[in-house]
Amino acid sequence: MALQYRLPTEHEELRRTVEKFAQEAVAPVIGDYYERHAFPYPLVREMAGMGLFGLPFPEEYGGMGGDYLALCVALEELARVDSSLAITLEAAVSLGAMPIFRFGTEEQKRRWLPRLCSGEALGAFGLTEPECGSDASGTRTTAVRDGDHWVINGTKSFITNSGTEITDLVTVTAVTGRKADGSPEISTIVVPSGTPGFTVAAPYSKVGWNASDTRELSFSDVRVPLENLLGAEGRGYAQFLRILDEGRIAISALATGLAQGCVDESVRYAAERRAFGRPIGENQAIAFKLADMETRAHTARLAWRDAAARLLAGEPFKKEAAIAKLYSSEIAVTNAREATQIHGGYGFMNEYPVARMWRDSKILEIGEGTSEVQRMLIARELMGRGRD
Repeated sequence: MALQYRLPTEHEELRRTVEKFAQEAVAPVIGDYYERHAFPYPLVREMAGMGLFGLPFPEEYGGMGGDYLALCVALEELARVDSSLAITLEAAVSLGAMPIFRFGTEEQKRRWLPRLCSGEALGAFGLTEPECGSDASGTRTTAVRDGDHWVINGTKSFITNSGTEITDLVTVTAVTGRKADGSPEISTIVVPSGTPGFTVAAPYSKVGWNASDTRELSFSDVRVPLENLLGAEGRGYAQFLRILDEGRIAISALATGLAQGCVDESVRYAAERRAFGRPIGENQAIAFKLADMETRAHTARLAWRDAAARLLAGEPFKKEAAIAKLYSSEIAVTNAREATQIHGGYGFMNEYPVARMWRDSKILEIGEGTSEVQRMLIARELMGRGRD
């Protein structure tokens, strides 16, 4: 398998289209949504009209017939300007719709995917719990059979896209039984919005991603039909591991976009800002910072594209996805810090995009697998290969 250093023509055209949208439609207004902690419905509708929510799905389900690389290209370009919109798209596609596409029955796909692919509706994935983050095997939410229904009880936390006006469903992980060794048997079940007993809390007050929707969910004797089970009973753990492996490539693309956005803003500022009679970019201390920032963003891009190429080729990609996610998230934090330093006092003002990027970057080292989890995964893959 050869890593493609140039995007295929159709992907490059998509990149330019999303870049234009981000620069012309998003950049002028997103700061206002961000400061008001408001979900940008008009921008989401524009993204839906562009077909972004259906990028990696077949046309028969209302998708655009593209692939996962197309989704990641779009995410990187959006995140160069704003991460709230980028994470809205990423969570809607890779966490909201992808589990249904990967593991759903034909009837489930035809029932739920068209609205999710069109962007008319958003889906969410309820995995994390208040006392269960990285240790997903510690899930406490339960789903018990009662006639032809599941009865769900429990709480989920930090769930993106779960409480917007256009959220249609949340796919939740729940314990549906016990294995012979006493360990939990986890399944995934689709819960439509508005189901009695399903309560969506007020939005969190967050450090960053302030124009995205993130909430806590509670389930009190929530009844959904047995046919809302996604895939085979007891296969939920394996399902979400696959979904997270793919999602790490998408998050890496998003993190790369943020890192590149920090370069873009810093180069612009360093050329305009003058000190001691010349642009600050002519000072070696600033110029070297810019060079290092660009090097990090470039390397991160190669990492996520390598993982994406392996995914599309049907090859193992778990280690490469973890490497991409680990590296890109950490360099996004570094680039955001350096961009703020280059901007000086202005970098601490919310009117400057780098302040938003600085606030948005830290969560990238936490969400969809912390940096510690990525290192654990990489080490396991290495040790497994060594034993072989």
